[in-house]
Order: sequence, then C-alpha cells, then structure tokens
Amino acid sequence: MTEFPVRLDAKPDVTAFFDPATHTISYVVADPATGICAVIDSVLDLDYAAGRITYAHADRMIAFIRAEGLRVDWIIETHVHADHLSAAPYIQACLGGRIGIGAEILTVQDTFGKVFNEGTEFQRDGSQFDRLFQDGETYEVGKIPAFALSTPGHTPACMTHVIGDAAFVGDTIFMPDGGSARADFPGGDAGQLYDSIWRVLSLPDEMRLFMCHDYGPEGREIQWETTVAEEKQRNIHVGQDQSREAFVALRTARDATLAAPRLLLPSLQVNMRAGEIPKDPSGRPMLKVPLRGI
Repeated sequence: MTEFPVRLDAKPDVTAFFDPATHTISYVVADPATGICAVIDSVLDLDYAAGRITYAHADRMIAFIRAEGLRVDWIIETHVHADHLSAAPYIQACLGGRIGIGAEILTVQDTFGKVFNEGTEFQRDGSQFDRLFQDGETYEVGKIPAFALSTPGHTPACMTHVIGDAAFVGDTIFMPDGGSARADFPGGDAGQLYDSIWRVLSLPDEMRLFMCHDYGPEGREIQWETTVAEEKQRNIHVGQDQSREAFVALRTARDATLAAPRLLLPSLQVNMRAGEIPKDPSGRPMLKVPLRGI
C-alpha cells in the first residue's frame, strides 16, 4: 500500500532528449488529451573553455513542442544540478510556463551563496522560481494528476515528480546497472539517499521511472527508462533488499574516489538562480571560480 495519490491509469506521453556532453536526459511530458506539457531538467549548452553559451539542446526541445502543437505549463527542475546548466529561463521566454523546484532550494541557496561570496543582491528565498514544491504537493499537467515527492540525499532540494504513471527521479537513482548518484555534495547524505530511494521504490511496481542521467556502464547503449519492479530486483546498489548500512558504506567509499563534475562551479551558480546567469556590477554575464589552497 502506498502513501501517494498514484494514478497508473493516467499515462502521459514522454519524449526524451539526451545530451551527450553532460549525459543528461531532459523530458517533454505531455497530456495527450489536452496538449499541455511539462519540460523536465532542460540543458543549456556551455563551452566552458571559451565561455560561450549556446542553445542547441533547448532548441531541439522547443522545436519538438512547437511541431507537436503542445503548450508548456511547467518547467521543472528535479534538483539544483551540479553537472549542467538549466535552460529554464530560455525555454520560458520562448514558450511560457512556470519554473518549479523543491522548496529546499532555500537551503542550497544559503549554502552556495556563501561558497560564491554572493552579496545581498542575491536573494536566498527561492523567489527566482515561480513555484517551490513542498513534499506531497499536488498539481496537474493538463488533466493528468501529478505530485512532488521529496527525495533528498544527493542534494537537499532533490524531488521526484510523479506525473500519472511516470516518475522523474532526478539523481536519486540510476538505471539498475548504474546504481545510485553520489551523496558527497554539501548537504548530501548517503543514509538519507538510501531512504529516498526506497521512498521511490515504494511506488507501485508498474510505475515507469525516468532517469536524469545515464553513462552506459560497460559500454552499453544509453538508456533512461525502467520500472520500480526492475529497480527493486536488479539495482546494483539497493536491489534485493540491500541494507541501509551496506549502502552507506558502499556509497561513501565510492564517493571518495570521484572527481568533481566538470561543470560544477558554473552549474551551481546558474541553477541556484533558476537558470539565470549571474552578472557583474556592469551587467556583463560573469561566473566566479572560488580557489582553494592559496
């Protein structure tokens, strides 16, 4: 029995857009009855070395939405991504829609506002977003019922969004052979991540699960869709009732070997602002690089 208002009979159309540069999968989730859709975890293209922003990934999504005659109601971030920049403001400017994220964004803004030495002009109240989702809060995509499920551990603001029979899990869990996401970012916690994963896996076995990332372990083709039943059976980190203690030990040891994501610093600065690029006092777009060891 689940605590959630699940509707397996409500089946959105889900179209995935894979970004090979960041191994991110973005989604257009549409109600076929109304043509209303949500965009989930969009990507802005950044040539970090050249300091150049482009929009090819977002433009593919926009072209698809226009070609299908869809109307954007929601632009949702499952969390403050540390490996890619969000294209949410760009998509909103082109197509409309409301930008939403989990209410714990305030914790992330406070943490990284200090890391990047942001001044008082940087608001730490989540006001850059149109909607701050609380745990269990319901909404709709067209006529399809949806709800937000707090799933912290990777970051404090992580949420899984359940839209009909489809759940968008962000970085809470990966494909079965990928295991789980790291839990060593500020505010992350491996034990909390284990609890969040099993909160997702308490959804009905038939629930479709859609990943935010896939890296093709052992050279397999990129994949992004699985089910609750498959994860419970086959996930290499939590499947077959792996204990919380064993998961924490595994996750902690693995995280200690991982390098920082290539786009960590620009991603956090942009994404904690709902995808807006910060500007220097003259109004020029500018990113900071805090240095250590000096």
